[in-house]
Amino acid sequence: MDAVLADATIHQRRKTLDKMTDGSSLGDAYGTTLDRIREQKGNRMRLGMGVLMWVSCSERQLKAGELCQALGVEPGTPDINIRNVPSIRTLLSCTLGLVTIDEQESTVRLVHFTLKEYLVAHPDLFITPHSIMAEICLTYLNFQSVCDLPTCLTTIPSTMLFLHYASCYWGSHARKEMRQNVKELALRLLQQDSNHIWVDILLREETVGFRSYSSCRFGRSPDLRGFTGLHGVAYMGIT
Repeated sequence: MDAVLADATIHQRRKTLDKMTDGSSLGDAYGTTLDRIREQKGNRMRLGMGVLMWVSCSERQLKAGELCQALGVEPGTPDINIRNVPSIRTLLSCTLGLVTIDEQESTVRLVHFTLKEYLVAHPDLFITPHSIMAEICLTYLNFQSVCDLPTCLTTIPSTMLFLHYASCYWGSHARKEMRQNVKELALRLLQQDSNHIWVDILLREETVGFRSYSSCRFGRSPDLRGFTGLHGVAYMGIT
């Protein structure tokens, strides 16, 4: 809408709108909006670009609560700070309309499929996104409040909305890009062997692209006796 209203006459606005309708100038509109996102003051630029990175590069669609907690994680901190978790309303406003909520699925998505194509065509917008996402997932899993959870919960606590995604997909992101700080965080997590809830969550999940444990079927908990950190990285295919 801002791109249309930027034209001075009704004729020029109609031409711009027609181009957007047939898709020929959507790239220009996306580029202009991204420039505006990066010109935002304070923390809004980081949040806006962070939302676009997570929504476009995640291994599955994220729920609103998962996205909020992911963007509330600060690497290097010992535990999550609830006061640092932004609201979904704040996150959506920081993207200036490029991200929306799918009301039926309660998931966060890009406003149009052509935006995904635009972001893929401009990989320089996000520097090492998968390494950043792996770092966020591993930081979350190493939080003290997460490490203190019992290893065989039947349901994930409602206050730990990012736990499932972090447990199941940190390895997927680490396989694609792995900086030194990601290695250090991964080793810290893996040294706990099966004494951490992420192992139980991962081995119960059948949609992450790994071979599912047969013991996880019919709701039974997997037998984690003898499961080590080395088993974990081998299971996820991380060199």
